Amino acid sequence: MKWNSLAWFVIIMLFVVAAFTGCKSTDIVQLSPDTYMITVEDHAGIFGGSAAKLKDKTIREANAFAESKGKIAIPVAMKGTPVGGFRDWASFEYQFMVLDKNDPQALRTSLVPRPDIVVQKTDKISADIRTKDETDKKLDLYTELTKLDDLRKKGLITDQEFESQKQKLLNQAN
Repeated sequence: MKWNSLAWFVIIMLFVVAAFTGCKSTDIVQLSPDTYMITVEDHAGIFGGSAAKLKDKTIREANAFAESKGKIAIPVAMKGTPVGGFRDWASFEYQFMVLDKNDPQALRTSLVPRPDIVVQKTDKISADIRTKDETDKKLDLYTELTKLDDLRKKGLITDQEFESQKQKLLNQAN
């Protein structure tokens, strides 16, 4: 199959469009007084750069933002999403704190693991929890008397102790 000039033109235009659409940053969003988030998307799709370059660009933008305030950026959380289907761009989300260089939290060297979703429920629940079975069990008189007799035969209890315990069991059974 020969490629005509229109096919080559379309292919070249795709590369040009991919090269100029590149990465797109979202604005830096303030999440709390000292915590911010930035997301960078790679709109070049399959022609885009590597995930490492996307991550690098995002972190550099966060550091430049913190530096513009005379502070430093400390990572809180980060999440990358690879290229998906049609119009699913690769993206990288970076949450960071903007702190003074002398702030004790600035000495932290690792990210704090955070769940994607946090569910808080504040309902108070009361429950009657018992660790022992407190139901009345019917006394198995035969088994208990057999145990006592075995103890007597082995010499672990005396005949007098046997008779005393036997009377207690018989009284409980009635």
